[in-house]
Amino acid sequence: MEDQITEQIREIKSDLRLAMNGVASQSMTEKGLRYRLNFGVELPRLKEIAQKYGQDHRLAQALWKENIRESKILAGMIQPTDSFLPEIADIWVEQIDNIEIAELTSMNLFCRLPYAPAKAFQWIAGEEEFMQTCGFLIIARLLGKGAEMNERARDEFFDQALAAVQGGLYNPAKTAALSLKRYGTQNRENGQALIDYLAGLEMGPEAPYAVLVDDIKNEIESFF
Repeated sequence: MEDQITEQIREIKSDLRLAMNGVASQSMTEKGLRYRLNFGVELPRLKEIAQKYGQDHRLAQALWKENIRESKILAGMIQPTDSFLPEIADIWVEQIDNIEIAELTSMNLFCRLPYAPAKAFQWIAGEEEFMQTCGFLIIARLLGKGAEMNERARDEFFDQALAAVQGGLYNPAKTAALSLKRYGTQNRENGQALIDYLAGLEMGPEAPYAVLVDDIKNEIESFF
């Protein structure tokens, strides 16, 4: 089995070299997306490569360990949800260190997990930047698909999201604001609940999160 995985990874790396885009790789580096190795392969081509291998737990786990941009993206595409245990999810999210991998892994894998809502709430209460980021990305995506929250979950979500918005870390603040907007524009009832919550905040115009909060309010009010 290990020989098969080794051979598959060798084949994948060969495909990546053939599809290598040095200009894209350099552009990512200039934008702050730094990897040990980055072939600059575009997402449509990565999806084609992933389709060749289907869903494969062992291959996905091996690819994630490669510490190559494309390998990590492919791992999220190839990993089956039924064998991706919660403790493995925690290991993966702790190893994410940039927004691209956070966004793509959340979209391709994390949000499809049967325990995604519980894991998202666990992560947004964490202290690590990209753990929080992935948690809010999951919530935003689930809300976009029509997921609902009970009142208790909603209140916890509001508290954690506003804490992230004012916390000073760019990626958690940005994705928390995104998830709040998704909640508030889901329906009028949600929008009013969020407007009422934001109105109850004691916040002067110089508060570090005042601009983001105003942006959330404006989007909800203009949506309806």
